Amino acid sequence: MKLQRKNMLRASALGALVVSGALVLTACGSDDNTKDGGASGKPSAAAAGDIKCDDAKGKLLASGSSAQKNAVDLWVKAYMAACPGVEVNYKSSSSGEGIVAFNQGTVGFAGSDSALKPEAVEESKKVCTGGQGIDLPMVGGPIALGFNVAGVDKLNLDAATIANIFNDKIKKWDDEAIKKLNPGVTLPSTAIQHFHRSEDSGTTENLGKYLKAAAPEAWTYEAAKKWPAPGGLGASGSAGVATQVKQVDGSIGYFELSYASAQGIKTVDLNTGAAAPVKASADSASKAIAAAKIAGTGSDLALKLDYTTKAEGAYPIVLVTYEVVCDKGNKAETLPIVKSFLNYTASDAGQKVLSENGYAPIPAEINTKVREVIKSLS
Repeated sequence: MKLQRKNMLRASALGALVVSGALVLTACGSDDNTKDGGASGKPSAAAAGDIKCDDAKGKLLASGSSAQKNAVDLWVKAYMAACPGVEVNYKSSSSGEGIVAFNQGTVGFAGSDSALKPEAVEESKKVCTGGQGIDLPMVGGPIALGFNVAGVDKLNLDAATIANIFNDKIKKWDDEAIKKLNPGVTLPSTAIQHFHRSEDSGTTENLGKYLKAAAPEAWTYEAAKKWPAPGGLGASGSAGVATQVKQVDGSIGYFELSYASAQGIKTVDLNTGAAAPVKASADSASKAIAAAKIAGTGSDLALKLDYTTKAEGAYPIVLVTYEVVCDKGNKAETLPIVKSFLNYTASDAGQKVLSENGYAPIPAEINTKVREVIKSLS
């Protein structure tokens, strides 16, 4: 356990170093949220004049999805530099823990990599006086499939083959289904060892949504935060999964792209039915997210992603993180900070910070609506 913890910490630290040039939607990270934070990106794209502090003052607590931890760190650096009378403290835990804290009224907003469930919305009405919790999409990015197969530098897979690997039906790397997708590649007879998250995870849920939509005959499980399929081995956090893939020949696992970049792990190119397989990248994720439709009602902007897209250059295994806030009934002492901070994160300057550091910004059409909702918060 001590060795595993040490590996996790090492991988987490590495993940924080690759903000530039790789998507850094990390699923594990330090809870330290000092001004220097855990991210090494440059928030300088937002000059002080781009951030309107308005009446914001005091301290804002927030928590939740660790998938957006480094993104929030970049925003906090820029925002606190422009608004010295304000402290924003985002605790990276998990989407579930963030929603619990939000519904207990202990945080001004929560980060979540899946939209609020109906029961959570109902629970939120107890703290959102006269209102309820809503979802504001803020950051996007790809979930990469990392692999470690000796002698194989490039690997194409489709949804059905991925499903059959993770449901333990395809057991060798030279299986005919894999060979068919990789003509000219010498595949060894090495046994496949697939790794998944051992704890409840929004990354798991989003991968499950993709497999369920794109390969329903092969993947018969409902999307959930808990890993549903038999076989394979669990590891704690994306850092733990990435560490195992890095160390074990014949392995494959899923995690945010930053972990692959940090540890030099090769990633699968996705055969979506487009003219060419698609690499996992911030740009390819943005193309997939651009096809999303708003599924929420009223002020809620929960998205419905098209996991079966065949658009050229669109990578459909994507993650969108939401900031969960009250539409009405926010606490008077924190409302000015919530609105000021989120106005910045959703602004052109805030989204530019993301794009300059390898993240996938929210498409402009959707983001315009996010800004309108933020202004209406009360």
